[in-house]
Order: sequence, then structure tokens, then C-alpha cells
Amino acid sequence: MEDYHVRDFLGKHIHFIGIGGISMSGLAEILHEKGCHVSGSDLRMSPLTKRLSNNGITVFKGHDGKNIEGADLIIYTAAIHEDNPELTEAKKRNIPCMDRATLLGQIMETYPFAIGVSGTHGKTTTTSMLSMIMNRSGLDPTILVGGELDEIGGNVRAGHSKYFITEACEYVDSFLKFHPDMALILNIDRDHLDYFRDIDQIYDSFVKYAALVPSTGYVIGCGDDPLVSRLMDQADCHTVSYGIDHPADWSAKEISYDQKGCARFVAVKNGKTFETFGLKVPGRHNIYNALASIAAADVMGIPADRIKNAVSLYHGAHRRFEIKGKTENGATIVDDYAHHPTEIKATIQAALHYPHNRLWCIFQPHTYTRTKKLFREFTEAFRGVDTLILADIYAAREKDTGEISSRMLAEAISKKGQDCTYLPDFKEIEDTIRKHARPGDLILTMGAGDINQVGDDLKSSEK
Repeated sequence: MEDYHVRDFLGKHIHFIGIGGISMSGLAEILHEKGCHVSGSDLRMSPLTKRLSNNGITVFKGHDGKNIEGADLIIYTAAIHEDNPELTEAKKRNIPCMDRATLLGQIMETYPFAIGVSGTHGKTTTTSMLSMIMNRSGLDPTILVGGELDEIGGNVRAGHSKYFITEACEYVDSFLKFHPDMALILNIDRDHLDYFRDIDQIYDSFVKYAALVPSTGYVIGCGDDPLVSRLMDQADCHTVSYGIDHPADWSAKEISYDQKGCARFVAVKNGKTFETFGLKVPGRHNIYNALASIAAADVMGIPADRIKNAVSLYHGAHRRFEIKGKTENGATIVDDYAHHPTEIKATIQAALHYPHNRLWCIFQPHTYTRTKKLFREFTEAFRGVDTLILADIYAAREKDTGEISSRMLAEAISKKGQDCTYLPDFKEIEDTIRKHARPGDLILTMGAGDINQVGDDLKSSEK
């Protein structure tokens, strides 16, 4: 399957199985922009598939062998099973097939300067922030981000320069198929434990990812993360470190926060003041994301004033501490994609700095494996929340074996003295918020599944 290269199929018919995914839809748009006849299928229609259709891409609802008629190349995701009727039909007809990560890596290879933003947490925000700096500085990059960014009107932008920037996800070692000239490594943490054995295996994968960078390229990493710091000592290319608590090439000094928890800091490069930055996104974790973006932009030769201007205009990607509006009873709704204990803690700390009376958190765990393997960490992640509501686990690619549930997690959290309730039904959750939330309360919906529907429903009932 990997003997094929996408450049041999430019101008031909390429079909995507699972085209509605955030990355797949972006890749489909990029190839459409390059002159390919693109089609695809997905089980559900969504705003992303609607956007594709509006751009002239044929999208089928549901999977059927007939959908691949005329296709020269098939692209599929890791979530597509071997018995998928379209994949089965493609193999029967000997149509070349390629997985999503291989395609993304091959597209990166066609750009003279490709940037891959990796790390267990913060990829979407950092990719979005750096993309905005590059775009506002006239570099005309091609952008593929794992969230929706208002700056580019969605999750993808087809540029016409040498620059390509994308998220580089470690799940199933996808990023080892990439070709980065610059690799940002934000952090290395325990996650995706349905694939990785332990933190040592995760670390080894990041080491292999860094090794993909040519000797003339750059690894930009967080010096406050001990594993990233160790990795950079092994890297056989230029390295640039950033941090807050430990000595690094780039650091944030004189940190202060405004009334909404957004930081202001002085960026220091090699001991010398570079520029003062004011963020429009809250939380200490976003100082790290900003430092990574600033360091990368500086390596590319972008002037300090342009970096500062773009950073000051960055208001966040969708589902990253996204302020949705208010409920009928005057509570503020914020939605966030956090689904790992480390991310949850960072988001809650940001919320605690945001003006509020009581802090409500409605959390939807993502995958049974993550909930089971990080169970203890989850029980301690919600400190500071006044009222916690757990929805059912979002299965994603997994099946329920009955070993773990949100009810079990809620009981464990309650035993530690925290106000926690398990409510499986979204309507029941919404009714509870409508009944008990008060003006000035902060409602935080959190998770990587479809929990954002709760905030949308609560907001849609505004009079």
C-alpha cells in the first residue's frame, strides 16, 4: 500500500472513506485545491461534510461499494475496519489504498518547509497560534489544524508558498510517517494507552519522531517537561528550548493575569528581552503554547512586531475554552475539548481565574481505555469544581466491555468528598442546569466527544 505516492494521483479521482473527520476533511480540501477530483463517504453528515459539499466535493452518507466508482486512489482512516464495504470493494478491484497518516506525510514531503506540532496536549492551540502568526506575516502557509479556526474559516487553508503546518499526533505512531523540517514537541504524557504499553514506549516514539527532522532542521521543545528536555539532548539537529520554571533559550518573565485569567508576560530570548505579549486565551498552559509559537516564528525569521500583533489577535480555536454564550438563567457557558487529566486540570485552573460565582463542570469521558488506565488521575483532576456532572463515556473507536463506566468514576470521585453526580442523559443534564444554575455561574462542558451539544442546547433556549 505504501508503494504509492500521492503526487502520482494529482489531477485524478481520490476517494476518502471517513471524509467527515477533522483531518480527513482537511486533506480532502487540500487535494481538491490541487486539482484532484475528490469524493468521500461518512456515516454521519456534519458541518464539515456540508462545507466539503459546498466546495464541490461529492460526499456520500453511509458506506457502500458503489461509492468508489471511478476512483484511482482510496484514502482511509485508522477507524475504518477491514470489512468496510468500500475498502473491500477497492481491494477486490485492485485500486491503490493509503491510510490517512501516510497521505499526510506524503503531502508534507511536497513542501520545502514542513512543520509538525506534536505533544500529548496543546497541539491544536499551538498549531492555530503559529498558523495565525505565519498567515498574518504574509508567509501564505498551507494549514491543517485539528480544530476550527476563525482566522482561516475552518480547519484547513490551502496556501501557495513553501510552508506547510499541521498537527502531528502520536496515536498509533501516525507521526512517524511524517516529514517535518521543524518539529515542535510540547509535552510527553501517558495517553492513548489502548495502543502504547507505557510511558517508555510513548517516549521512544517521540524520540523517533524527532529523529525524522534533518540535521539542518529544528526541534523546538518544552524545557520544563523532563522527557522533552531529555529528548532534545538526543536530537541530531538544531534545538530550541522554552519554559517558565527552568533555564531555557526562551522564557516567560513578569507574568501577570487580567480579570479573565489571560496572561501578560515578557518573552526573553537567550537572556535578553524580546517583546511583551498579552494573550486573549486564559491559563498558564497557554503561556507555554505561546512560547512554542513565538520560538518557532523567530526561527523562521518573522519580526517581533508581527509575532506580537498576531498573538494579540489570537482568540482561540473552537472547543478550546470557547465562550458559547449564556443560559436563560444568566450562567456563562464555556466549552473545552480537554479529555485527559492533565488537560482537565489546566482547563479548570483557567476557569477558576475566569469571573464566576459557582463553577459547574459537565464532563464526558473519552474512551473506555483512557478512563480505565487513568482512573486514579481522573478522580483527582476536578479539584476546584463546585458541582461536577459526569455523562456516559464516549466510546469513539471502542466497545463497552462493562469493565468501566462513568457511574464508577462518579462514585470514586464522590468518595473523595467532591460533589459529583452521574447523569447519563443529555436532556437530564440540561434540565438540571436550567433548574439549579444561577446568574454569574460558569458552566464548563468538557470532553472530546459530543458533550458540546449540551452547551449548544442550553444556549439555543435563550430568549
